[in-house]
Amino acid sequence: MATQMAVNSGASLWGPLKELWEAVEGAIWRRQPESVYLLDLQLKKHKPSFLTLFKNPMKSAEQREKVRKASTEGIAVQGQQGVRLLPEQLISEAFILSDLFDLGELAALELLLAGEHQQPHFPGLTRGLVAVLLYWDGKRCVANSLRSLIQSRHGKTFTLDLSPELVNLTMRFTDELMAQGLTKQILNLLSDISVTREFERLQKERGLGNEKHRKEVSDLIKECRQSLAECLFAWTCQSPLSKEDTLTLIGHLETVTAEADGSLDSVNLALVMALLYCLDVSFLEQGTEDREGIHALPLLTEKQYVAAVHSRLVEGQAWKLPGLQAVVQLAWALSLRAVSQLPQGAALVEFTEADEALADQALLGGVFLFLTEGILGSDGFSQEEFYTRRLHSLITDFLALMPMKVKQLRNRADEDARLIHMALQMGSEPPSSLRKDLDHLMILIGEFYSKDPFELELALEFWCPSESLQHTSLTGSFLGVPLQRPPHKQVVLSKFVRQMGDLLPATLYIPYLRMLKGLANGSQCSHYCFSLLKTNGAPHENRQAGVSGSVVSWEHFFHSLMLYHENLRRDVPSADSMQYRHPPIRGITQRELEGLTAFLQLLTTIITWSENARLALCEHPQWTPVVVMLGLLQCSVQPVLKAQILHALAAFGKSPEIAASLWQSLEYTQILQTVKVPGQRQAAGIEVELNEIESSCEEYPLTRAFCHLISTLVESALPVNLGAGLRAPGFQPYLDFLRDSVFLAFPTRAYRRPAEKWEVAEAVLEVFHKLLRVYEPQPADFLQEMVELQGEQMPAHKPPGHSLMFHLLNDSPAISLCLSLLEEGACQLDTYAPFPGKKQLESAVLHCLCLLELALQKEVTFMDLLRESQTSLLVSPVEQLLQGVSARSRQADHITNIARYLYHSSSNPDAAFQSAKILRRIARYPNIQSRLVGDFTHDQAVSKKLMAGFVECLDSEEAQEGVAADDSDPEKRVARIHHETKIHILNLLITSLELKGPNLGLYLLGYEVKKPVSSTNLQDPGVLGCPRSCLHAILSLLQRGSEWRTGPVLTKQAPQLAELCYQVIYQLCACPDTSGPTMRYLRTSQDFLFSHLQHLPFIVPENEIAALSQMSWLMKTAAIELRVTSLNRQRSHTQRLLNLLLDDQPHTLHADGETGMEEESRSVSGFLHFGTVSKVRRRLLSVLDAIDFSQEAPELLQLDFFERAQIEQVITNCEHVNEQGHTVCNVKLLHRVLVAEINALQGMAAIGQRPLLLEEVNSILQQVVERNRVRCSLNAKRHALQSWRSLVETILTACPSELIPADQRQLIIRDLLLDLHDKVGKLMRRKMLLNEEQHVICFSLSSRCYQKMLVALDQDFYWILSCAQVRRVVFSGGGFQRLRAHLYGALLYYLQIAQKPEEPETLQTGNSMWERLTAPEDCFSKLQRENLAIIESYGTALMEVVCRDACDGHEIGRMLALAVLDRVLSIDRQCQWLVYLCNSGYLRVLVESLRQDDAALQTLLTPQPPLLKPLYIYESKMALLTRVAKTAQGAMELLRCGLIGQLVECQVFHMLPQNDALRVFGQRDPSGFIPSPLERYRQILLPTLRLMQVILTSTTTQHQQGAAQVLQWLIVHSDVIQSILHDQDMSMGALQELSLLTAIISKTALPGALEMGQEVNSAALMELQGHIGRFQRQGLSLLVRLVGTDRARYLKQIEETVSPGDLAEKREEMEVAMQQICANIMEYCQTLLLQSSAEAQFSLCLFSPSASEPADVAVPSARVPSLGLVLLLLKNSTTDFFRYHDSHRQSLNKLERVEQLPPEELKELCQVLVSGSGGVEKIPSVQRNVLAKRRLVQLVNNRAKLLALCSCILTQRPFEK
Repeated sequence: MATQMAVNSGASLWGPLKELWEAVEGAIWRRQPESVYLLDLQLKKHKPSFLTLFKNPMKSAEQREKVRKASTEGIAVQGQQGVRLLPEQLISEAFILSDLFDLGELAALELLLAGEHQQPHFPGLTRGLVAVLLYWDGKRCVANSLRSLIQSRHGKTFTLDLSPELVNLTMRFTDELMAQGLTKQILNLLSDISVTREFERLQKERGLGNEKHRKEVSDLIKECRQSLAECLFAWTCQSPLSKEDTLTLIGHLETVTAEADGSLDSVNLALVMALLYCLDVSFLEQGTEDREGIHALPLLTEKQYVAAVHSRLVEGQAWKLPGLQAVVQLAWALSLRAVSQLPQGAALVEFTEADEALADQALLGGVFLFLTEGILGSDGFSQEEFYTRRLHSLITDFLALMPMKVKQLRNRADEDARLIHMALQMGSEPPSSLRKDLDHLMILIGEFYSKDPFELELALEFWCPSESLQHTSLTGSFLGVPLQRPPHKQVVLSKFVRQMGDLLPATLYIPYLRMLKGLANGSQCSHYCFSLLKTNGAPHENRQAGVSGSVVSWEHFFHSLMLYHENLRRDVPSADSMQYRHPPIRGITQRELEGLTAFLQLLTTIITWSENARLALCEHPQWTPVVVMLGLLQCSVQPVLKAQILHALAAFGKSPEIAASLWQSLEYTQILQTVKVPGQRQAAGIEVELNEIESSCEEYPLTRAFCHLISTLVESALPVNLGAGLRAPGFQPYLDFLRDSVFLAFPTRAYRRPAEKWEVAEAVLEVFHKLLRVYEPQPADFLQEMVELQGEQMPAHKPPGHSLMFHLLNDSPAISLCLSLLEEGACQLDTYAPFPGKKQLESAVLHCLCLLELALQKEVTFMDLLRESQTSLLVSPVEQLLQGVSARSRQADHITNIARYLYHSSSNPDAAFQSAKILRRIARYPNIQSRLVGDFTHDQAVSKKLMAGFVECLDSEEAQEGVAADDSDPEKRVARIHHETKIHILNLLITSLELKGPNLGLYLLGYEVKKPVSSTNLQDPGVLGCPRSCLHAILSLLQRGSEWRTGPVLTKQAPQLAELCYQVIYQLCACPDTSGPTMRYLRTSQDFLFSHLQHLPFIVPENEIAALSQMSWLMKTAAIELRVTSLNRQRSHTQRLLNLLLDDQPHTLHADGETGMEEESRSVSGFLHFGTVSKVRRRLLSVLDAIDFSQEAPELLQLDFFERAQIEQVITNCEHVNEQGHTVCNVKLLHRVLVAEINALQGMAAIGQRPLLLEEVNSILQQVVERNRVRCSLNAKRHALQSWRSLVETILTACPSELIPADQRQLIIRDLLLDLHDKVGKLMRRKMLLNEEQHVICFSLSSRCYQKMLVALDQDFYWILSCAQVRRVVFSGGGFQRLRAHLYGALLYYLQIAQKPEEPETLQTGNSMWERLTAPEDCFSKLQRENLAIIESYGTALMEVVCRDACDGHEIGRMLALAVLDRVLSIDRQCQWLVYLCNSGYLRVLVESLRQDDAALQTLLTPQPPLLKPLYIYESKMALLTRVAKTAQGAMELLRCGLIGQLVECQVFHMLPQNDALRVFGQRDPSGFIPSPLERYRQILLPTLRLMQVILTSTTTQHQQGAAQVLQWLIVHSDVIQSILHDQDMSMGALQELSLLTAIISKTALPGALEMGQEVNSAALMELQGHIGRFQRQGLSLLVRLVGTDRARYLKQIEETVSPGDLAEKREEMEVAMQQICANIMEYCQTLLLQSSAEAQFSLCLFSPSASEPADVAVPSARVPSLGLVLLLLKNSTTDFFRYHDSHRQSLNKLERVEQLPPEELKELCQVLVSGSGGVEKIPSVQRNVLAKRRLVQLVNNRAKLLALCSCILTQRPFEK
């Protein structure tokens, strides 16, 4: 029972119906693949919902009882285990909802549960109010689905071009529905459902919320009714209704009533049109070959149908709307007339004969008046194309099929005109019973054709051209088919237009002009109408003879206009006595005024559409319409007529040629007084009209028309020298008038018609918008220029855009009024109520937003130029002005008011779009981000509304990407606007997230802004009161379709939008503050990364750049996720992602799109083994496949007129960095520059070549567009490769090693490298643009090979890899230094793979020499030998390239080349590279370059060095020379090259920092990156000492010149050497210096060195002996310091100065260094004693003959230390030896059983190698064992080294001599 009574949490009355609508929409409108099958399933599932349309589940006592007990017993919910206890409040609400909508209790409960779940999507509403919305939304889905199904039917009117399978499915389904009485159901529902009644019921039960909720409910109900009515309309468009359904529809229309204004509402209009299409037979006239329509037409085949309909319309009762009855009667009469002309009409003669009588009844019923007021006056008429077509058919059929009836109407109109004329002559009233059928017909035609929202130009059928048709355009054609002879219907309609104008009575004059005005609407129609009026006029010679033409002609019109002008001009008063309050009325009567207005409207329409007509009329020598109309403007006529004249002038001004002269005419006639006449006491012109006449009448047609004229002229032409000679030239007087008299004053004026207030605001703001849009700040705008006027110097006016910018960048009344207007507009829109002028208010608000956005866009350039000009103008940035306090609310809420328009994006998308643009520009400034957050969160209600506005914009389903910027299709335009709004909001978030918090992005994305951001706890909407934020909206966009096989829908439908969404997600994951909450939420609540990575790679052929960027951001986010989960030891998450990326085994996904638990539990090794199962491409490699490594470069410019070098320079000057960070050329700016260059050309030759020049400019622009595309493509590929590299590196280095076993890791790296090298190899010889980035990846992956790869892998792989690396180095040539640097890096890391890893020194006796020689070659030696063979195979070519790069080139390239040389020399046993290095002179070049490096190295020892690059190059160079010196041959070559001599001359060694504090502490960089001066000095000195030590070691005793040269270096720098030896600092660096110095001194500072000098005089010999003696004494003093208690003090000192983590390692290093120093000194002592033996020429006393150990060895009591010091050293060394030996043995034991070590001991071992306190805990156990093993190897080898040093000390026996 519980199962049967389970409730659906998705609400059976909403959720399933929503799925139904998505299936219908996907199949019919979006045409998605496999949609027909899904639609079939949905139709079968929901067939009962269509059969019982809108019928709710029945109530039942059982359900009521079950719901009542849900609070105690609970109730089952589908998809959830167990039962759920419901609160009493929810149950009571369910009962209220059940009673309200008369539906079952369980269904009501389901709606409430769904409302609770959907509540975050409707902020501010309770679950009950949301349930009401869901209820009606479910009904809407059913109605819309039914309408779409019916629209997809095949029929007589239109087709959707759907597949036959789909059409057959929908036709079968809808035919069955219609057979079950669908028409009656729909009509009953339309009668039962009423917005008023539903609102009364909802209001009674408190089911209505705020204004927005009321509007949404109202819109849903209206849409339901409209969709139901359109179901019948769509059906009748395709096929007629049956007799019963037709009669039922007629019966319903009999009871229809009109709205208050006399028009039909949109629902009844749809039903009327359905009946008209049902009675339509005009489609048969179109000559269609589909004869099924005739056989299926009951009007032709069923006599009973005709009889029943005819009887109902003729003999039926009177309708509530007689006009509607007349329309149906006329349509029936026309159908009967059309049927009578068909062969099938013979059987219906008894009915067809009554067509005349029916037409008469229709005329008596006022059919044409009702069509005008009731049909055309309906708001919904202009929204449906087929309404327009049907009414066109009705009108034209009446004129064509009933010509006699039309003639009767004309005769009756002539008779009525005579009666009226007689009554006027006799002074009596005209008869009241006069009919005006023809007047109404003409007005109907005029009104109908004057609006053409679908650009059908149906009025062309009324024009029949007299000339022969020689082209295939629509001119004179019928239905778009070119004909040699027009069809009969077109001839009749054309004849009607011409005959109605013949002998036109006065009563028909205005209706006829209005009809012509409608028929002239269109580019071609206007041309025909112009020709008609032209031919109607009498020729000039006939007029001279007294013959007058038609009253409807240009000749008559303009002649009358000139007469009016001449008559009125006589009555114009003087300027001083001009009074406008009582204009004379004897000039023009009211009837004449109406006629002139009608003529001017017709003129305006014609010249608006036809440019030829504009030019012909304006250039006519006799008519001079512009002059006459400007003259009339100076006369005393009604403002209405003046306004119409201004509209006509505006239409003339659409042509730039006319506009230029019109400006001068306006200035001359002073319509707006711009020149003050001396002595004039009173102002004149339109300003007086506005202030005195229009203001008193409270109507402003003249002001609005003047604004329209200025708007048109500004768009066409704006002369710079306007008014020159009479005043300071410029537009400024007009701008001052518009700003001060019109704009600033409009809120305070009185308006008789409330809507006119906003019409005035819209008109003037449109002018401001156009002026500012075309303005580009120029340096000349900020210079004060003077003009000479009547002998005086006057300041010249600035461009109008400059003046507007100045007012917008100050706290001026203009910007204050704009902001006030925005605030008032937001308040008005928040009411959601219609009011007069709402459309104009929205337009005015839009212009205000555009002005602010343009000011923000241009303010940077404007203020920079202002600052450079040093002009004394004060301006403030717009973003600062927007932070001011509002005069209305007394709060700083201007930006908040702008953001409020996002809340109305569905009803006002343009304002929301501009609002998003403004907010995005403001968000660039970090200083106002926190202020914005405070303003947005100050008021909780406003905060919720603003958040909901942003979310609503992102959630908009109407958005569509890739729609061309064509405003002809309103739906596509709105879709484009919604999409661009989303783009701007996402860019706003991206910009904000880059700034310091708290910022707007964090607030909009739902993060804490009043607490630490990292403390945010992100939840799903509604959980713990979490509102729906922009983050939820972004995730919803991305997740849509991610569970499908095709992948996320957004990546293909809106690639650019998806790219920005992924970027926002990445920024949140990359930011340290937001990373934790974001990744935790994405991982736990969304499973975001897995669901998206499984669809990689994204393939979007039409937008490859966006697809690459999408993958880039996603891969970078995945790399962060892998790193974080690895550190946090979240093994399952890491393993799941690794499985997904590295899997090479085929597997299937379950229905829910996720892999099963078994697959998740397996490690990667399970997917990587080689077996019989067929492999699939690793997803990681598939992503690489999606990146095209090649890039075709655009072709060079081919120019005939422009100079290529100059064009390239101009293109470079126009380049800028776009939003994505790409350097591209500004195509619009380039176009302006090139066009300006063409316009500047002078002479006839330039004019003749202008078309060719423009064509070449077009080719240049196309080339630049292609260049921009290539650059963006390159950057996208580069970004994708970098992201791929980052992901690969993270997988190989950061992920736990146990997830990818070592052998499988090698296979992965092998696959990755082979694939990458294969791709790069194909492009190796083609110098493609991506090679550099490809080798960056190669460099990175090779480094991972060095770290991760084992040599035990297949040797063929290494052969391929080595050949590829070396070949690229050879063929890289002399260019692309950065490329070669990456190649060197890759080669270097590859060569290091063969380096044998460090092994523990066990101190065991090694094998014999024979065993070592005969032992098999290990894998490392083999790989080194093979690598060397490959390198040698390239001969001297490779040597030359590497050596050349090591000596010259980029610093990084030199360092890497030196390192490669070092590595090759280390494996070159035959010394071939060394021989080449010496013979080619490169070694000498390197040695001699040391002298050149001296100056750069000296600059490094300043406290603030410029750059450290010379130091790094020096270290690399010394490392190579040290490698060379390790062989005797190399050491000798270095000596022959004068290496020591070069070092002797280097002055940098003398620059040892002398300040003790400076030496000890140094001047450290705050970041810790730049070492102190002392440390930098040691970095220079220590490599030199090591090099000398190696040279001394490599040269044999027979080559004493090396020791002599080194001794010379010691003597030259003796001051520095002695300072170091005397230094009391025993830091690690100091000990390293002493260790190397003592080693060198022990081999050079010997008495025998004096014998090597040749021809040394006695003085020099004495000096040398002195230096050697000092070195001996200082060495012994060191021994004294390092033996005894000072040693312990030094070790304690290091404990105090080193961090605990580095203590053990530093202590070990210090012990080694001190033991090394002692060993060196003891060796030195033994050498000295050996040289002073009995056979020697001299003797030396080093120790005094005293064996007692001194009490304090730190300070020797005698000059010569005693032998007791040596004995103490031996004693300590013996103790240390045994201590080191025990430690060595213990470490070896631990190494052998490292897996069994306790965790604490492992942690202690790893702590040395891991930085950070908590780093060890985050390391996996396997990795911890590896680190512990590495540390133990270090300890073992360190102890072995210490043992060797102790042994060395003990074996030295200087005391024996």
